[in-house]
Amino acid sequence: MSELCTLCPRRCGAARPQNLTEGKLPGVCASPLSPVVARAALHFWEEPVISGTRGAGAVFFCGCNLHCVFCQNFGISMRPVGKEITPERLRKIYFELIGQGAHNIDLVTPTHFTEAVLQSLAEPLPVPVVWNSNAYELPETLRRLENKVQIYLPDLKYADDRLAARYSGAQDYFERAKEAILEMYRQTGPFRVGDDGMLRSGVVIRHLILPGCTENSRRIIDFVAETFRPGEVLFSLMRQYLPCGKVSQDSYPELDRRITEEEYREVEQYLFDSPIEDGFVQEADSAEKEFIPVFDGTGV
Repeated sequence: MSELCTLCPRRCGAARPQNLTEGKLPGVCASPLSPVVARAALHFWEEPVISGTRGAGAVFFCGCNLHCVFCQNFGISMRPVGKEITPERLRKIYFELIGQGAHNIDLVTPTHFTEAVLQSLAEPLPVPVVWNSNAYELPETLRRLENKVQIYLPDLKYADDRLAARYSGAQDYFERAKEAILEMYRQTGPFRVGDDGMLRSGVVIRHLILPGCTENSRRIIDFVAETFRPGEVLFSLMRQYLPCGKVSQDSYPELDRRITEEEYREVEQYLFDSPIEDGFVQEADSAEKEFIPVFDGTGV
């Protein structure tokens, strides 16, 4: 049995099968309806208000609706190479991670498995749920998550449609991402941090600086500053870019390097000069392969 999928802005209408099958799967995400997971473990490399001292309970899903050529999780984002599980098993994984001390349940790239995630969250969890996505979402899909997801962690990648088209094949990315983030904020309201310093609810907007794309980053900062007042959202400026995925001298030579210190300082200073008051910046040593998880089926 399959359904025509319209969960994300692609609206590709693929007849996704319920389970993994031999051969190529249909749809942009190339995924069945049943969740495929590559890793479920405590994760210490999110923002401090999410990872804390005990780690986020990160569940890394396979497949993706965006297909960024520079994806650091390229090994699992382009194909379902993990383990197929049921929504019931997914819920059990949540409680295993909570038992290990997880501050929250961090769902990484979950959009194409929304149906299964909703089933797994039919009853509330004792910790916040984090929806960790690429921001290329539909408001109508996000509305179904209301009161089930407490924290939204969208990675706002592009304000420049030309970059979005070249690197992710999504020329409408910025318009769709803006709509999605506004819906996320509608659901959560201003961010709320507990006495222990951990985020209880709210939106954390991430942005990864790309080589040679500082103007794109400045436009992202402008959007956040113009849309939200201090105390409403958190903003996380990331400098962890590494050449990964399809990036090579033959295909995307402009991305085949790390960002320079000058590029980072330019964007960081632009952020500091903006009205944005709440958020995070990264140290230079964040751009190391050791911070990319090993997708070996741990915890699945």
